[in-house]
Amino acid sequence: MPETPESTDVVVIGMGPGGEAVAGQLAEAGLAVVGIDQHLVGGECPYYGCVPSKMMIRAADSLAEARRVAELAGGAEVHPDYSPVIKRIRSEATDNWNDQVAVDRFTGKGGRFVRGHARISGPGTVTVDDGQEFTAARAIVINSGTEPAVPPIEGLADTPYWTNKDAIAVERPPESLIVLGGGPIGLELAQAFARFGTKIDIVDVADRLAPGEEPEASELITEVLRAEGLGVHTGAKVGSVRHSGEEFIVDLGETELRAQRLLVATGRRADLAALGVDAIGLDAGAKFLDPDERMRIADGVYAIGDVTGKGAFTHVSVYQAAIATADILGKDTHDAEYDAVPRVTFTDPEIGSVGFTEQQARDAGVPVRVGCAQIPSSARGWIHKAGNDGLIKLVEDTDRGVLVGATAAGPSGGEVLGALTVAVHAAVPTTRLRQMIYAYPTFHRAIEDALSTMD
Repeated sequence: MPETPESTDVVVIGMGPGGEAVAGQLAEAGLAVVGIDQHLVGGECPYYGCVPSKMMIRAADSLAEARRVAELAGGAEVHPDYSPVIKRIRSEATDNWNDQVAVDRFTGKGGRFVRGHARISGPGTVTVDDGQEFTAARAIVINSGTEPAVPPIEGLADTPYWTNKDAIAVERPPESLIVLGGGPIGLELAQAFARFGTKIDIVDVADRLAPGEEPEASELITEVLRAEGLGVHTGAKVGSVRHSGEEFIVDLGETELRAQRLLVATGRRADLAALGVDAIGLDAGAKFLDPDERMRIADGVYAIGDVTGKGAFTHVSVYQAAIATADILGKDTHDAEYDAVPRVTFTDPEIGSVGFTEQQARDAGVPVRVGCAQIPSSARGWIHKAGNDGLIKLVEDTDRGVLVGATAAGPSGGEVLGALTVAVHAAVPTTRLRQMIYAYPTFHRAIEDALSTMD
């Protein structure tokens, strides 16, 4: 016999960074809030994404910097050891993938946490896989996130391939690794493992790595990775994947790649059918949910985070969470804007970008001109010398005289991006950017160099 539905004010489906923020703030405001998640409270970022992966990258970058000593200051011997890395990931970042602290943080604010898979079963109604049912008087908030998208390659599903979650949790780097996917996750993990001694091959169906970034950034990271000994195979069609019991064999037609492990990093997907969005009249076959400027997708239903397709980033999820929270509480709030969403791929060099690429701007009908400067020939790049690969590229809307996109690739590329994000978001006229005084000899000063090349 079905359980009697339990009434509450708000149900939050998915307790990733955005969901946890909404649920906690609404609970602190005095609402009855039920947060539901079948995985870990806090989501992908603290347990598998942003935090532990950047611990890996920080460690790998320190190895690379030590190897540059011979070019700059004498000599140094480098002996990679992954044990401090996994120790930090387990003890400092993830509590060995235990979310009790996060659960307690939420319940300490007055919320109620339920572990399980939740789906919308009707207007204002959410059912959990164990049969519990909740009716939400004020709102349902969907923050269900995404899962790794696995391509339909012959034989792949029958092999013990890795996703990013498996790669983050390993005790030691594999001897060899094939990475399917040349996007941010694939590139970051590939370079990090390579610096710990793993033989790497990166395979992507696109004609270049980092296909969502500027072509100049793709060319840059490809040259760097190849120089570090990684194999790069772009424009590659994978015919099949098989596992012999000891190694993976990836068929690329004219050649075969073999490695101890295989990492699938070919994007993310949202399972809207499993969420039951058809119960509120939405298309369960859509790629993402499409909220309005206040994060509403239906009467009393909100969507935030990766499931909206507005950027697979924690900062976007938390930004959307603040808007949804204010709207649920009936407070004034600003509309969501996505014209200046910053993103960083934490390779070495880092690739930071904001707004449109040049091609995206042209495709949108924006009249553009561009400027580009090379980091090695900038003041700081020349001084930096070893590990100074990078560039600054600016995309200007010539009608409005403002930047609509920018890329900062190089040492501290993500930090340099801060100034460019402000410029794009606030529509600062490029004439004002030209009149600024840039600190010498910072990497930021390459922005001035890029402005001077605009034609």
